[in-house]
Amino acid sequence: MIVVYAAYSSQRLRYVLRWLFRELFHTDFLVITNKKDALNLPFFISYGERLPNALCIPDNGLLWQTEIREHKTETGYWNEIPTLYPHAGSGFDIPFDVFSAIFFLLSRYEEYYPFGADKHGRYPATESLLFKIGALERPIVDEWVFAFFDLLKRRTDVEMWLSEFQYRPSYDIDIAFSYKFKGFARTAGAFARDLLQRNFSTLTERAAVVFGNRKDPYDSFGWLRQLHKQYGLKPHYFVLCTLNTTAFDKNIHPEKAPMKQLIQSFEDEGSIGLHPSYYSFRKDVFTEEKKVLERIGRTEVIQSRQHYIRLQMPQTYRFLTEQRISDDWSMGYGSHLGFRAGTGRAFYWYNFEKEKQSFLRIHPFCFMDSTAHFEARLTSEQAFSKLKGMTDVLKETKSELVTVFHNFSLGSDMQWKGWKDAYENFVGSL
Repeated sequence: MIVVYAAYSSQRLRYVLRWLFRELFHTDFLVITNKKDALNLPFFISYGERLPNALCIPDNGLLWQTEIREHKTETGYWNEIPTLYPHAGSGFDIPFDVFSAIFFLLSRYEEYYPFGADKHGRYPATESLLFKIGALERPIVDEWVFAFFDLLKRRTDVEMWLSEFQYRPSYDIDIAFSYKFKGFARTAGAFARDLLQRNFSTLTERAAVVFGNRKDPYDSFGWLRQLHKQYGLKPHYFVLCTLNTTAFDKNIHPEKAPMKQLIQSFEDEGSIGLHPSYYSFRKDVFTEEKKVLERIGRTEVIQSRQHYIRLQMPQTYRFLTEQRISDDWSMGYGSHLGFRAGTGRAFYWYNFEKEKQSFLRIHPFCFMDSTAHFEARLTSEQAFSKLKGMTDVLKETKSELVTVFHNFSLGSDMQWKGWKDAYENFVGSL
């Protein structure tokens, strides 16, 4: 057990310590507020005060507050790692308030400040502190954790260990098929549009697929199953179960036989979660989509990832907890690659309204194919070079990697030429 001395205790401090010691270091901790008791120990962590026989960490006061207070967050460096809440004084073993820094990023504290939302109502990555200091593509929380762990191991004989690096592939099934199973009206309309716009190559391909002479270009499902089996991976599939087609929701109706079969194959292979439709912030829409997916998938749906990554703090997480979703996979940006919360590791959502840890577990992602392709305009080579760079740091810090791909980027659509092979090479290199 690691003993932490602090002048006070709080829910915020315990939130950080639970994540660090119980989840990541696989040991326990005890917070004590009596200095005399601490000084009688052969070793302890002193938070906020320089004391003998202790590993000393400065305290900037954030963890004793009980509300959101917009403030300027200073930055610094520790062993060439960017930091938050630096302390200029001597005598501390870590030159910044690492507990407050972790809390600031995991809780997404800055997203509660006023900001100008983008066209989808999202918090812009460019508003984030990590973007502003050029550290968005670095899992700096994981780097802090690894360096802190190494420091602790050299100062105490308490048994601790870090889990090995893990890769968790995930897929958003926004549009399962490009041409097939769209129904007579949608297919006839598409043929007419191709003719009017003189898109003869698309017209020819559409006809070949619809009449069974060519595989649908978005159909990468069989190939993915083989890839996962070959490398022993358990995928997470998030299915857009839209019951009404909109400009943002164009998947095949989930009740159609081909979609039912596809969803059930996902459950057989890995796990399925809901990809709530664009307008699913309405409770009745979300509830109905969830019920349909549970009925078809023959399992309780407890996982979710927001369509278009429409994550709004705290509204989205408050809503998901009300719907008894236990795991959310939306912690990333739709517009930028990188680590929204500074880590690849999962953590629990901190509910500021109740000032305590919730039961909702957050699984961050750092890479999404559509972001790399459409937003960053990277080639497949450039995109996977970026991904490899982030993965290398996650491996070094024994963290986790979650990627988001779509079935259409890994099929035969010429717009995504090279991505399928690059993805297979990447998975094989892990």
